[in-house]
Amino acid sequence: MSVAINNLIRELCKLPGIGEKTATRLAFFILRQPPQYAQGLARALIDVKEKVKLCSVCLDLTERDPCDICSDPKRDSTVICVVEDPTDVLAVEKTHQFHGKYHILHGTISPLDGVGPEDIKIRELIKRLEKSEIKEVIVATNASVEGETTALYLSKVLTPLKIKLTRLASGIPIGSDLEYVDASTLSRAFEARRQL
Repeated sequence: MSVAINNLIRELCKLPGIGEKTATRLAFFILRQPPQYAQGLARALIDVKEKVKLCSVCLDLTERDPCDICSDPKRDSTVICVVEDPTDVLAVEKTHQFHGKYHILHGTISPLDGVGPEDIKIRELIKRLEKSEIKEVIVATNASVEGETTALYLSKVLTPLKIKLTRLASGIPIGSDLEYVDASTLSRAFEARRQL
């Protein structure tokens, strides 16, 4: 096989979730396309690295600063939803249920991985809360050990600010049978139960 094809396969293998077979398939797909396809792909990769930066307010990925959500006057600027990653913003936005603004932590506290509170964007959140009229912070970290650890830490450091602090409810997914739900999820569902 040619050196150029091998180089492309090696680079594609560096992408998360892409093994050698998938990388090979992608390389040959790209090879079969017209030259404009490869040029467009290369241009898109370069553009994303050169143009995308962090929003100075919420720390989401954006091309303009502040980002579209932070600069939207129709959004409720008194409520902030704290999420782990920029992809979480996309997930919340798909629900069309949240009309406030965001703060992206860019990770979670994970002592086993050597990630402490100072390694994610908690300091920036505290500074933001101290100089604004925020009435509620919704902690929307994942229901994982790291997400729970981060939520607990946020609760500890944000409570003195006297801002309403809430956590997204978690529990049994719609359409699932109780017999197949793990004990941890079922336990959380009981904790988050509400009156009918």
